Amino acid sequence: MIAHLDGIVAGVAPEGAVIEVGGVGLLVQCSPGTLAGLRPGERARVSTSLVVREDALTLYGFGSDDERNTFELLQTASGIGPRLALGMLATFTPDALRRAVAAEDVTALTSVPGIGRKGAQRIVLELAGRLGSPGDGGPAATGMSAAVRAAGAGTLTWRDQVRTGLVNLGWQARDADQAIAVIEPELMAGLAAGAGGGAAANGGQAGGPAGGGTAGGGDPAAAQDAAGTAGAATADVDVAVALRAALRVLGRK
Repeated sequence: MIAHLDGIVAGVAPEGAVIEVGGVGLLVQCSPGTLAGLRPGERARVSTSLVVREDALTLYGFGSDDERNTFELLQTASGIGPRLALGMLATFTPDALRRAVAAEDVTALTSVPGIGRKGAQRIVLELAGRLGSPGDGGPAATGMSAAVRAAGAGTLTWRDQVRTGLVNLGWQARDADQAIAVIEPELMAGLAAGAGGGAAANGGQAGGPAGGGTAGGGDPAAAQDAAGTAGAATADVDVAVALRAALRVLGRK
């Protein structure tokens, strides 16, 4: 079994990435969240699972060992193959999936494309107690998530990446665009609130008595910097979080 790859990212496409290890380019099928952390020309490490079929050997890549282990465990349930397991991890983090199964939240599980109510009930029945408790993945489970935030979205916007991910999971482009339109205000509001908090702190420091600030709010330069921060907020959208939010919207249709 190939447990992980550590090499240079030779290319990234909607359906996967090519990682060069020892002069050999290996095609790895990844979830959109994992793909968001891979940038061509940079070194990356992904946990992997090799799926062997009569007509193909397919390598699947994940941002953490916890995701890889959850992917493999999901396939032990009746009716769940690699593509559906990958779709579940595109919709849920491993911990969120553990919570949904533990709570027998059938409605949440049906938000995954390809899983109906009966399928969700079967997953709860067969995987209850086997996925572990939230937090069992350990610190390493957040490794790629941190890398995704640090690496940014590459040359594509977060909207492009979410749209591509949804289309690859079987949704129509029109539905994907509608879901993105629904989640965008909430995502932007959350980012603006974070940027606004920092701006308020800066303005308060600059606008105190010693700084001679006005009642309107402090150093104009600080205000300008805060505005620039808020304007760049869209670059800070976590693609994996946005994708899961969009899938929840589509799952309610």
